Order: sequence, then C-alpha cells, then structure tokens
Amino acid sequence: MKILITGAAGQLGTELRRQLEQGKSALGEIPEKLRRATVLCTDIGVEGMRELDITNRHEVAAFVRHHQPDVIICCAAYTNVDGCEIHREDAFRVNALGPRNLAMAAEEIGAKLIHVSTDYVFSGVDNGGVALDEACGTCPVSAYGQTKLLGEEYVRQFCSRSFVVRTAWLYSLTGKNFVFTMMNAGKKFGKLTVVNDQLGNPTNAEDLAHHLLKMVVSKEYGVYHCTGEGVCSWYDFAVEIMRLSGVGAEVAPCTSDEYAAAHPEAARRPAWSALENRMLACTVGNEMRPWREALESFFEQWRARQQ
Repeated sequence: MKILITGAAGQLGTELRRQLEQGKSALGEIPEKLRRATVLCTDIGVEGMRELDITNRHEVAAFVRHHQPDVIICCAAYTNVDGCEIHREDAFRVNALGPRNLAMAAEEIGAKLIHVSTDYVFSGVDNGGVALDEACGTCPVSAYGQTKLLGEEYVRQFCSRSFVVRTAWLYSLTGKNFVFTMMNAGKKFGKLTVVNDQLGNPTNAEDLAHHLLKMVVSKEYGVYHCTGEGVCSWYDFAVEIMRLSGVGAEVAPCTSDEYAAAHPEAARRPAWSALENRMLACTVGNEMRPWREALESFFEQWRARQQ
C-alpha cells in the first residue's frame, strides 16, 4: 500500500508519520497492512519533504498520476482563523480548491481520500446542550469555517471513495497549539484569562491519527466526527493544562464578549461546537479517549521527552 500525506509536517501529519513508522499508538497497534506501507510526505518549504502545491490542479493531477497512491490523507489547511478573515483568497485556495484538486486526482486513479475538516463548519449556536452529530446541519460564521465547508463539499462531489473527518481543538507534541500556548503564557505571566462560554472537545492528535489509519483500510466512506470524548470550555481546558503541566498559573474565566472587546480583530469563534462521534461508533469503532485521560497521556509523553 502507498499512502500520500499532504501537510505532513503539521501536528496531525507528524503524528500519522510516527504511527506508521512505529506501527502503534497509545490506543494500540495500527492495522497490520499499514506496517508495510510506503509513505509519501509533502509540505511546502519543509526540508526533506517533497513540495506539492495543492492549490494547483495540474500539479496535483500530475503528482498523483506519477506516484499512484492507494490513499491520500489531506492534512494541509490554512488554519489561522483570524488570518482567514484577512486573506480570504488564500484561505479559499488552500481550504476549498486544495481538497477539490486532491479529490479529482484521487478519483481519476481510483484512490481513497481522507480529508480532515473542522467543527467550525457549524454555526456555534447552542442547541440545548446536545452534541452535534454528523446529521446536524452546517452553517459556518467565519471565513475559515466557510472555506473548510466548501472543501468538504468538493471532496464529496468529486471523490466517490472519500472520508470527511471533522475534528476540533487539536493538540500534539509538535507544532503550535493551545496546550503549548497556555503553558508558555502561564510561565511568562503567572495569570491567564480564558473564555468560559465556548464549549467543545479537546482532541489529542494521537487519537485522531489512530482512527484515520483505521479508515485507510476501511470502505466505510462518509462524514465523520472524531474528537475527544466529553465537553468542556476553553477555561476548563486551560485549568487542566496548568494542573497537569505543573506550571500552576492562575486561570480566570471571562466571557466571549469580554474577550472580543479586548481583541476586536479576532474572528468569531463557535460558542457551542461539541461534536458527537456517532459515525465512528456505527462503523470503524469509537476508541477516542475522554479528553482528560488523553490530555494526561499527552503530558506523560511530554515529560518523558524532557528527560
């Protein structure tokens, strides 16, 4: 089997590469078929990786025809939520046209496509405290969410062997994420103010990657939610980060309106983006860990790396 990973230097791409190399994750062994897989890694401007501009349809088509991957995992995205509001064309090219180009190329050679999307495709309006499953209607309110939703639609339109996988609040041992941002800010300032009225699901990239690799060997195509189990606020998440990291900074809650007043340039964030992993449970199996358990496992690995 040959697997192409785009955005392979990012948080999720790095974790996928690690699991394919080691043959396992904290959740167990990956499918045996994948332990002999050939892995092609692409990213822009990363030493040691092939460059592939996913916004260029002709370049993508030629690359895919030449390498003939069995599966394409699209981790590449323009994820700067505030930047998407300012650079809408760039966001459109990467988040919408990129997945379209990969979908068309995958369909041409009969490959599977696994496309990673986001909770931002929803409106963020609380629907009575019920987590959103894959049957719920989408209605993004930000440029990031709008372009990611169009990318989803293109994938489903142009590739018959596709998985669209929505995740949220992703963190990992590499790259920039909320966990490291809170740790660094806590060390620097000793006190943090974090919103407590935006709720969702923190997701360990290790758990997400494990499930994507289960999809690689599956034919259960469709739309998936794949997030940590349980719901919390960004404030709750930050408090747990301070406790488990040993930073011990004080965390004070604030409202979204208070945060927006202090940061008027920031894009709107969903107030309610808690997702339900219903499709996982009905198909390849939902092994996503409770978010506190997955975060504790993350810090065990992080401490081991510090030694």
